[in-house]
Amino acid sequence: MYSADKARKPTVTAARPAETEERTRDRVLQGVLTHGPVSAANLGELLNLTPAAVRRHLDALEKDRLIEVATHRQPGAGAGRPARRYVIAPRGHSELGNDYLDIARSALTMLQEAVGDDALRSFATARAAEMEARYRPIVEAAGSEIADRAKALAEAMTRDGFVASANVMSPPTSAAARLPEHLLASIQLCQGHCPVRDLAQDFTVFCDQETQIIADLLGVDVRRLSTMAQGAHVCTTHIPLGRVELPEPSVLPTPKTQDQTGT
Repeated sequence: MYSADKARKPTVTAARPAETEERTRDRVLQGVLTHGPVSAANLGELLNLTPAAVRRHLDALEKDRLIEVATHRQPGAGAGRPARRYVIAPRGHSELGNDYLDIARSALTMLQEAVGDDALRSFATARAAEMEARYRPIVEAAGSEIADRAKALAEAMTRDGFVASANVMSPPTSAAARLPEHLLASIQLCQGHCPVRDLAQDFTVFCDQETQIIADLLGVDVRRLSTMAQGAHVCTTHIPLGRVELPEPSVLPTPKTQDQTGT
């Protein structure tokens, strides 16, 4: 009886590490989705994992083609080996929620072939209108400042799975002497995940409509800088804030000439 109990213990104990490993790997995948491009060191700090643990899971996720390395050179770092930053791979996006992709692509293709491009555009417009109606009360409640509205929009999109952030881009004051007198301050609205990324690769109207509702909600003319549908790691939208006055350059007094002094 004692030996039978002892024989059962390894089976129970062995199952727990496997479950913990799986949960941790999911956390690492979500961490890359939320914070990517992100280094292994930064990700370990964010998830409270040891360097060895985070690298083990990153290697496994990269082997499964769920994440990939995007080389990234820090500004001002000079020549040398680019830093390794991890981002979600196309297969990882599929694992994270592109359900029924083949069915949706087939249905849209049939709609386009049977009725035409106008029908496809109408479908995308209706989807965009639903998004705008859902987000408008949230954005309006944030007030009239574009930065506050962009932040509220990013938070609402994140709740819908877009993993969005709104980052203010300020002019570099250290380089003011070499820059024009006026610069445009802006916000970059970044989306780390797109539920319709694979569909947008074939039907760009989805990206066009999404860009339009961002402009309508914020009340400014925006511009898409990159999209995942075109191969970028994130969708980035440029949102202008307004002109920023740079400090006036110091002017030295003009030396007096001999004629001016009369000497």
